Amino acid sequence: MDRQGVAAVFNIATGLAIWCSEAMTLALVLFVAWRHNIRNEAYLYWGLGFLLTGIGFAMVALRGEIPSLLSVEAGNAIALLGQSAWVAGFLALDRKRIEWWALLPPAIWLAGVFLPWVNSDYSNRVVLYNLASATGATALAMAVAAGDMRREPTRIKLMGVFVLQGCLCFGSALTMTLTMPSDVEATNLGGASAMATAFLLTIAFAFTCRLIMERSERHLRALTLTDSLTGVLNRRGLLGYFDGIQERAHNEQRQVAVILFDLDHFKRVNDRYGHQSGDAVLTAFARMARQYIPNNIFGRMGGEEFAAFAAVADQTEAEAIAEAIRTEFCRLPVSTGEAIVPVTVSIGIALASSIEANIDKLISAADRALYAAKAAGRNCTVTFGEAEAAAPAPATPNSTAGELVPTVDDQVEALRRMGTLSRAG
Repeated sequence: MDRQGVAAVFNIATGLAIWCSEAMTLALVLFVAWRHNIRNEAYLYWGLGFLLTGIGFAMVALRGEIPSLLSVEAGNAIALLGQSAWVAGFLALDRKRIEWWALLPPAIWLAGVFLPWVNSDYSNRVVLYNLASATGATALAMAVAAGDMRREPTRIKLMGVFVLQGCLCFGSALTMTLTMPSDVEATNLGGASAMATAFLLTIAFAFTCRLIMERSERHLRALTLTDSLTGVLNRRGLLGYFDGIQERAHNEQRQVAVILFDLDHFKRVNDRYGHQSGDAVLTAFARMARQYIPNNIFGRMGGEEFAAFAAVADQTEAEAIAEAIRTEFCRLPVSTGEAIVPVTVSIGIALASSIEANIDKLISAADRALYAAKAAGRNCTVTFGEAEAAAPAPATPNSTAGELVPTVDDQVEALRRMGTLSRAG
């Protein structure tokens, strides 16, 4: 072998050795990560992919030291099977079923490598491998693109890396096709291609780590904004969506409505049927109510109180939403295992224009309306209109403390004059 041939073999061997050590290290890291989060099968598939790729390239690097069937045919097939495992990992990350096209890379190799004119010619084997690898890169790009690109913009960069890898492999195959067979081993294309592939996959792994970190951060953020019992937004999460509802109402020339719900006699339910039954009532109400507010925001304010923010055309639409929830909840059978718990809900509504809407004033007005609904006998809906939502609560002098303190009778009378009182039939 001349100096150029030795240099080419050395470069190929060096590239494969670098990639093998890198792949084995990444496989170990991913297997450890999977052991700490065994429900995430993506780590398992990715770790298996790096392990298979490392083993496959190690077998290829031993060409001449071990039988050709193991080194060339089996080694490359195992390495390409590693790509299939990566594809499966990205599909598992998005909880999608593993598709048949994930196995195309090793299938293409095994379908062509035993053809006499391919098996006996080094350049043809290189072309076949690069075509199979380009197919694997395309499958990886497809698996990444199958996820939520809008919520996870890192996917675009990751997909770009795999597209670039596919172009590199296809370009290598084209170059090998145009190169004389006698010159192939004298070039550095083999080593350069192996090291370029290793470099691109390292970048892809970095982007994958970033993707997982972004997803974990989003999950943790969701946990801080979600009520653990009912699965709906908690108070903090609910209030954080008010600006979005206000902007939407402004764009659609609608009003902003705050609807407060308070489950009637909830303490009595807890005392009589137990806290587990009380939790069942809360969960049942949340599950039912959110179905009537598909395009708006619903959450638990605390205890037995819930709230919804809605962009509505007028007071009638807000009341229709509230009444649909109230009447459905009355009919909802909440079972404790031994008995059916009778449940009702009182509702207070406040509205304002999108320009004048203020979260504190609207909640305060809706709370006064809810208080009036309780005073009016419960299981009913009371509505403050647009003007009243910005007005202070009615008040009378307190003879003992000397402060202005609103009374229930004054509030109900004021609501009868200024608002709408919808009693249950």
